[in-house]
Amino acid sequence: MCEAKKKIQVLFLCTGNSCRSQMAEGWARHLKGDVIDAYSAGIRPIGVNFRVIRVMFEAGVDISMQESQHVDELSGIDFDYVVTLCDNAREHCPVFPGKAKIIHRPFYDPYFVSGSEEEIMAVFRKTRDDIRAFIETLPEDLTT
Repeated sequence: MCEAKKKIQVLFLCTGNSCRSQMAEGWARHLKGDVIDAYSAGIRPIGVNFRVIRVMFEAGVDISMQESQHVDELSGIDFDYVVTLCDNAREHCPVFPGKAKIIHRPFYDPYFVSGSEEEIMAVFRKTRDDIRAFIETLPEDLTT
Protein backbone atom coordinates (compact mmCIF):
# COMPACT_ATOMS: atom_id res chain seq x y z
CA MET A 1 0.00 0.00 0.00
CA CYS A 2 1.30 3.41 -0.95
CA GLU A 3 1.60 6.05 1.76
CA ALA A 4 0.12 9.43 0.84
CA LYS A 5 2.65 12.21 0.51
CA LYS A 6 2.37 14.73 3.34
CA LYS A 7 1.63 18.29 2.31
CA ILE A 8 4.08 21.05 3.19
CA GLN A 9 2.83 23.20 6.10
CA VAL A 10 3.34 26.88 5.19
CA LEU A 11 2.48 29.96 7.24
CA PHE A 12 2.29 33.35 5.52
CA LEU A 13 3.00 35.98 8.15
CA CYS A 14 2.36 39.73 8.00
CA THR A 15 1.74 42.47 10.49
CA GLY A 16 -2.06 42.79 10.31
CA ASN A 17 -3.08 39.57 8.52
CA SER A 18 -5.32 41.87 6.52
CA CYS A 19 -3.97 42.01 2.95
CA ARG A 20 -0.79 40.31 1.75
CA SER A 21 -0.86 37.23 3.97
CA GLN A 22 -4.56 36.73 3.18
CA MET A 23 -3.79 36.89 -0.55
CA ALA A 24 -0.90 34.44 -0.17
CA GLU A 25 -3.03 31.97 1.78
CA GLY A 26 -5.82 32.24 -0.79
CA TRP A 27 -3.51 31.78 -3.75
CA ALA A 28 -1.67 28.87 -2.12
CA ARG A 29 -4.92 27.07 -1.36
CA HIS A 30 -6.22 27.77 -4.89
CA LEU A 31 -3.07 27.04 -6.91
CA LYS A 32 -1.07 24.66 -4.73
CA GLY A 33 -3.64 22.98 -2.48
CA ASP A 34 -2.46 19.57 -3.62
CA VAL A 35 1.03 20.08 -2.13
CA ILE A 36 0.69 22.90 0.42
CA ASP A 37 -1.42 23.31 3.56
CA ALA A 38 -1.53 27.11 3.68
CA TYR A 39 -2.19 29.31 6.70
CA SER A 40 -1.92 33.02 7.36
CA ALA A 41 -1.56 35.05 10.52
CA GLY A 42 -0.43 38.40 11.81
CA ILE A 43 1.69 39.87 14.56
CA ARG A 44 -1.15 42.35 15.26
CA PRO A 45 -4.22 41.14 13.28
CA ILE A 46 -6.74 43.79 12.28
CA GLY A 47 -9.26 41.85 10.17
CA VAL A 48 -9.44 40.93 6.50
CA ASN A 49 -9.57 44.00 4.28
CA PHE A 50 -12.74 44.11 2.15
CA ARG A 51 -10.74 45.16 -0.92
CA VAL A 52 -8.62 42.01 -0.65
CA ILE A 53 -11.73 39.85 -0.73
CA ARG A 54 -12.92 41.82 -3.76
CA VAL A 55 -9.71 41.65 -5.82
CA MET A 56 -9.21 37.97 -5.06
CA PHE A 57 -12.80 37.26 -6.11
CA GLU A 58 -12.14 39.15 -9.37
CA ALA A 59 -9.32 36.65 -9.99
CA GLY A 60 -11.56 33.67 -9.27
CA VAL A 61 -10.50 32.99 -5.68
CA ASP A 62 -13.06 33.24 -2.88
CA ILE A 63 -11.37 34.09 0.43
CA SER A 64 -14.49 35.47 2.09
CA MET A 65 -14.40 32.72 4.73
CA GLN A 66 -10.76 33.33 5.71
CA GLU A 67 -10.25 34.99 9.08
CA SER A 68 -7.61 37.32 10.41
CA GLN A 69 -5.80 35.66 13.29
CA HIS A 70 -2.88 36.15 15.61
CA VAL A 71 0.17 34.02 14.99
CA ASP A 72 -0.16 32.56 18.51
CA GLU A 73 -3.45 30.93 17.47
CA LEU A 74 -1.44 28.59 15.22
CA SER A 75 1.14 27.54 17.82
CA GLY A 76 0.09 23.88 17.63
CA ILE A 77 1.04 23.50 13.97
CA ASP A 78 4.50 22.20 13.08
CA PHE A 79 5.25 24.44 10.10
CA ASP A 80 7.81 23.49 7.50
CA TYR A 81 8.10 27.10 6.32
CA VAL A 82 7.15 30.51 7.66
CA VAL A 83 7.10 33.14 4.92
CA THR A 84 7.27 36.72 6.19
CA LEU A 85 5.71 39.08 3.68
CA CYS A 86 6.77 42.38 5.25
CA ASP A 87 9.81 43.73 7.07
CA ASN A 88 7.86 44.31 10.28
CA ALA A 89 6.81 40.66 10.45
CA ARG A 90 10.39 39.57 9.78
CA GLU A 91 11.73 41.82 12.55
CA HIS A 92 9.11 40.64 15.05
CA CYS A 93 8.76 37.07 13.89
CA PRO A 94 8.24 34.79 16.87
CA VAL A 95 10.42 31.77 17.39
CA PHE A 96 8.91 28.64 15.90
CA PRO A 97 9.85 25.37 17.56
CA GLY A 98 10.86 22.46 15.41
CA LYS A 99 11.97 22.50 11.84
CA ALA A 100 10.32 25.69 10.51
CA LYS A 101 12.51 27.51 8.02
CA ILE A 102 11.91 31.27 7.91
CA ILE A 103 11.79 32.78 4.41
CA HIS A 104 11.43 36.53 3.75
CA ARG A 105 9.56 37.65 0.61
CA PRO A 106 8.37 41.25 1.08
CA PHE A 107 5.52 42.68 -0.98
CA TYR A 108 4.15 46.21 -1.17
CA ASP A 109 1.33 46.83 1.33
CA PRO A 110 -1.76 48.18 -0.46
CA TYR A 111 -3.47 48.87 2.88
CA PHE A 112 -1.92 52.33 3.20
CA VAL A 113 -2.50 53.54 -0.36
CA SER A 114 -4.55 56.69 -0.79
CA GLY A 115 -6.23 58.22 -3.81
CA SER A 116 -9.36 57.50 -5.74
CA GLU A 117 -11.03 54.12 -5.36
CA GLU A 118 -9.80 53.24 -8.84
CA GLU A 119 -6.18 54.09 -7.90
CA ILE A 120 -6.41 52.15 -4.64
CA MET A 121 -7.88 49.10 -6.35
CA ALA A 122 -5.12 49.19 -8.99
CA VAL A 123 -2.51 48.86 -6.22
CA PHE A 124 -4.44 46.01 -4.57
CA ARG A 125 -4.58 44.22 -7.94
CA LYS A 126 -0.85 44.68 -8.52
CA THR A 127 -0.02 43.25 -5.10
CA ARG A 128 -2.46 40.38 -5.74
CA ASP A 129 -0.77 39.59 -9.06
CA ASP A 130 2.75 39.88 -7.60
CA ILE A 131 1.84 37.46 -4.82
CA ARG A 132 0.25 35.06 -7.30
CA ALA A 133 3.50 35.04 -9.32
CA PHE A 134 5.42 34.13 -6.14
CA ILE A 135 2.96 31.40 -5.12
CA GLU A 136 3.22 29.86 -8.60
CA THR A 137 6.92 29.19 -7.88
CA LEU A 138 6.14 27.15 -4.75
CA PRO A 139 7.13 24.87 -3.24
CA GLU A 140 10.41 24.91 -5.17
CA ASP A 141 11.15 28.57 -4.36
CA LEU A 142 10.98 27.84 -0.63
CA THR A 143 14.14 25.79 -0.73
CA THR A 144 16.30 28.50 -2.34
